Amino acid sequence: MLMDLDLRRWRTPKFPQEVALDLDSDIIVVKVRVHARARHYRLSLSARNGPVLTVPHKGRWSDAEAFLMRHKGWLADKISKRATGAGMADGATLALRGQLHRIVAETSARGIVRIGPAEDRDGLPVLRVPGGPEHLERRLTDWLKAQARSDLETRCAIHAERLGVKIASLRIRDQSTRWGSCSSARVLNFNWRLILAPPYVLDYVAAHEVAHILEMNHSPAFWRTVARTLPDYERGKAWLKAHGSGLMAI
Repeated sequence: MLMDLDLRRWRTPKFPQEVALDLDSDIIVVKVRVHARARHYRLSLSARNGPVLTVPHKGRWSDAEAFLMRHKGWLADKISKRATGAGMADGATLALRGQLHRIVAETSARGIVRIGPAEDRDGLPVLRVPGGPEHLERRLTDWLKAQARSDLETRCAIHAERLGVKIASLRIRDQSTRWGSCSSARVLNFNWRLILAPPYVLDYVAAHEVAHILEMNHSPAFWRTVARTLPDYERGKAWLKAHGSGLMAI
């Protein structure tokens, strides 16, 4: 009988497949994914998979659960903003290269997004988005992605020249948890939301991913490589640590 009990205990899963989380009286189901290569606990939200808690294979559920509870506020805020489309609406404010702008939906069906001078008493420059409110989010997001590509291509080319490497291709992505990545084939991927941050933040992520072409890790040698092309990289790194989660919510 004791052997049977021990066998059942051994077969009990180490982590649940999902967990119910109470967010402001709404019950949200968070999927739990055990990842063999994960080194840290991570909470993400995507349109395809919903909330996902990623845990290391050697982690403990008590630690994972504590991590999830600490980030309840972040998840609630992100779900709320996605539901309401906050940050992408007529009259709302949105940062562009670190400077707040007022979004203005124009009734004209054609045209491109334009940056205009301040129009109201708050003194903010405006982003004029054609096509009416119903098309505003898509058109503004497409324009922001194009701006991000232009800035990142420029900065990555500079860092690649400084480090003596070549970039195979550069892609702009709508990632929910990552600012950038570099593959072994020298393909660089970047989150379009970097265009919302101050330019030195985008520059840091560009330098970071280009440096990975030489060092596919985060060893001291890697950080020395980043410093070779961007000596003050700590400035952008610190900004992302302090403000990155809010930027991801847009």
